[in-house]
Amino acid sequence: MFEEQPQRDIDALIKADPEFKQLYQRHRELDKKVLDAELGVLPIDDMRLGQMKREKLAAKERLMRIYEAQHH
Repeated sequence: MFEEQPQRDIDALIKADPEFKQLYQRHRELDKKVLDAELGVLPIDDMRLGQMKREKLAAKERLMRIYEAQHH
């Protein structure tokens, strides 16, 4: 998700900002669940998959806003 940002910056934000840490962990959790669902490992219906994808996107957008606010 933050492929172009230095990992040390991400790690520092995770340590310093509880909201960022929580969102980062939730995004990772959702990313794994979505991948598992798409691979057929996690049986869920299309509606729930869509909800997870929207929540994942919302978390990513919020994470990016927090990151940008700290680094600009």
